[in-house]
Amino acid sequence: MEGRGSDELLSSSLYNSGSDMSSISDGTSNGSDSKKLRVEDRMEAPPSRVLHIRKLPNETSETEVIALGLPFGKVTNILTLKGKNQAFLELGTEEAAITMVNYYSTVTPHVRNVPVFIQYSNHKELKTDAGNQRAQAVLQAVSAVQGGGTPTSGSDLALTAASSPVLRIIIDNMFYPVTLDVLQQIFSKFGTVMKIITFTKNNQFQALLQFNDPSTAQQAKIALDGQNIYNSCCTLRIDYSKLVNLNVKYNNDKSRDYTRPELPAGDGQPAMDPNMAAAFQGKDSNSLLGALSPLNAAAAAAAAAGRVALSGHSGSSGVLLASNLNEEMVTPQSLFTLFGVYGDTQRVKILYNKKDSALIQMADASQAQLAMSHLNGQKMYGKVIRVALSKHTSVQLPRDGLDDQGLTKDFTNSPLHRFKKPGSKNFQNIFPPSTTLHLSNIPTDVTEEDLRLLFSNAGGTVNAFKFFQDHKMALLQMSTVEEAIQGLIDLHNYNMGDNHHLRVSFSKSSI
Repeated sequence: MEGRGSDELLSSSLYNSGSDMSSISDGTSNGSDSKKLRVEDRMEAPPSRVLHIRKLPNETSETEVIALGLPFGKVTNILTLKGKNQAFLELGTEEAAITMVNYYSTVTPHVRNVPVFIQYSNHKELKTDAGNQRAQAVLQAVSAVQGGGTPTSGSDLALTAASSPVLRIIIDNMFYPVTLDVLQQIFSKFGTVMKIITFTKNNQFQALLQFNDPSTAQQAKIALDGQNIYNSCCTLRIDYSKLVNLNVKYNNDKSRDYTRPELPAGDGQPAMDPNMAAAFQGKDSNSLLGALSPLNAAAAAAAAAGRVALSGHSGSSGVLLASNLNEEMVTPQSLFTLFGVYGDTQRVKILYNKKDSALIQMADASQAQLAMSHLNGQKMYGKVIRVALSKHTSVQLPRDGLDDQGLTKDFTNSPLHRFKKPGSKNFQNIFPPSTTLHLSNIPTDVTEEDLRLLFSNAGGTVNAFKFFQDHKMALLQMSTVEEAIQGLIDLHNYNMGDNHHLRVSFSKSSI
């Protein structure tokens, strides 16, 4: 299929205004929409393999509606009513429809992050006119995939079976990091993922993902193209690759061959640390992406296949409680800098009556989860800190005129937020605290000795140092993780002269 045209290509109306419109009475006739909807709501229609879907967002495509039913069985017909934000979906059996309705009665279905309503239709089958060529092409492709066959050719929609098991994936609107492991979790719901290669091209995070066969790749594309990984962002744009096989040389966080676990890590980053994976999985074993809402299609597929139900911590806030702090040393600024490695810290309050504890408000719950996963149990100023989700939903500022001795700081408008720019490369470089620090924005006249001295004076021993080729970036290795944390807190945003402010972050590389 050509580029991202699929959504637009498949989103045209599936019906001509005419006779078949009057044959659908589930609140679809012109001029009597609300009245008939109320009648059907009251009637509580008995089970039927035809389902009535309401309150769809504007421009919902057929593929998005089909994706709701795809995990539960064969989808045999579809009618979308564009002007009324409704659709009818016919499944192959009444049992499949019952399973779908029962599932979505406990997990609210979403299309484009908008909750939609699904109920049985009064109709036992869906009759649409012969002009529904686009819908029929989509259904033909889906039916072939579900039956393990190949759709017939001749459709101008290019919805024939994928000749390649390799998908090209582009992530649009990437507000949160998307990793190789996250992609593997999502796409493995549809079949065996063999290989993944990730890369950045034209300032966009992209991936090539190889399934074990073309039909599985096609099913994943139909269900996932246009879906968001996280709420309101990280949209999957999926196309077929011209490649039929990926050649993976290294197993690390940029590429992975799941059929050859013996491959070396190479020059790239090592394979993902378990702590990093925990940032996305949280403490909840039923959660696909921890505090972040999973793809509804993947969630439904897993549930329909008898796997555990997938859900996020939708009720959690973005406020953390950090305790066992060194109250003689800790400041709101030091907490802002450290927690700011994992999200945009908004406010920090050191508790007046318990100065070894602080409330830290991140931009959202997912950033709070990420920071908690990485920082809980780390040493800061000589003490092992504890980080947990707080019951508070926000950090309150002191009332006007009230002096709280500088214990509360508002960083909402700080220029030092690392993640305020959508799609920033910072999203792809979030790592656990380590002995190795990544330095950037280094002035050209600053030497290795200058930087070694700077970090030694911050407290600790510099074990190794390596400039990148252009000398604007470098890796610097401290003797302990605690020393590296101290160096980052003290020297991130350090003015190196001529308004060059040093940027410091944790690295997964070693020197």
